Amino acid sequence: MTRSSLIRARLAAGAAAVLMVAAAGCSTKSSGGTAAAGGAKGSGAKVPISSVKVALVPGGAHPYFQPWIAAGAKAKSDFGLGGVTFNETAEWDQAKQNSLLTSLAAQGYNAFGIFGVSPTDINATFGDLKSKGFAVASLASCPAGGTDAADFCLSTDVQQAAYQAAKATIAAMGGHGVLVHMTGNSVDSNTQRREAGVQQAVDETHGQVKLLTTITDVDTDLQTAQKAVSDLLTAHGSQINGIVNTAYNPAVASAAAVKAAGLPIKVVAIDDDPKVLAGIKDGSVAATVAQNPVGQAYVGSWALGQLASKACTVKNPGVVVDSGEFVVTAANVGTYDTQRQAKTQQLMAYFKSDVLSCS
Repeated sequence: MTRSSLIRARLAAGAAAVLMVAAAGCSTKSSGGTAAAGGAKGSGAKVPISSVKVALVPGGAHPYFQPWIAAGAKAKSDFGLGGVTFNETAEWDQAKQNSLLTSLAAQGYNAFGIFGVSPTDINATFGDLKSKGFAVASLASCPAGGTDAADFCLSTDVQQAAYQAAKATIAAMGGHGVLVHMTGNSVDSNTQRREAGVQQAVDETHGQVKLLTTITDVDTDLQTAQKAVSDLLTAHGSQINGIVNTAYNPAVASAAAVKAAGLPIKVVAIDDDPKVLAGIKDGSVAATVAQNPVGQAYVGSWALGQLASKACTVKNPGVVVDSGEFVVTAANVGTYDTQRQAKTQQLMAYFKSDVLSCS
């Protein structure tokens, strides 16, 4: 994510309301009235990494985040963390996510990898967690604007990924024709970046490709995406030469629908759902752009452990790191995961050499 949208975000309240919830909701003390281990504000004393408990918290349920579960468990085992949990019960509501973070802190979690529900308001939540001395990472999605109040953001460069996907679609179309873009929540800053990436690829054709429409808000669930694709094909199926998807559910839906309809539409997806990979192998899907949710959770958990244990600090707080994106075609569908694993190891090395300062 991924965040990631690819992944949707829903504004649960106005900015002032979210700020109030974040300020009131994330303050937690352990028994005895002191901050939990690794979360003592202003304390530079190292603590054992076994005292660090990492919470990986998406904004809600979504297939993109499922690899975080195994990656977090592997990080716990490999790095000796005291615990790693995965909790997606925020229901795409920023106030509920803030309450969930409060609950997790009360349970002793002192490091947080978060995909924020509201990219415009999540910095308030990050800032409050940081003020309590917790280590915080923004995973799979960076906050909107140029400021990140978390320690770091580890996410796909969604604009670059969308650009690559659109370029692959245009190439499959033969460099000309009519293109449709299907994506996530219209108010998500990730969606806006994806739209910019697709538009850049279209502009580079100098009029050879026409972007017929961008269909947003169709990543809520697979059923919503399936209806959107069905409506699109019914209305414009004979006009369309390519569909570029920059969100998970419409990618799966368009791959299946175009194949079932037998239309000569070139489909490029995002992520590596088994149906998408099967489509690449049988030729019904031209390509996909795989992201690196495993690297986000694995490297993110390691880095959070180093920060919460006070073994390291961030050289440039709020730094943004691209977790990687990979164009998958018939030529590399059987080997791309090796490339992704290598990227995860590169990320680990990069965090050690350039992102963190460790004593």
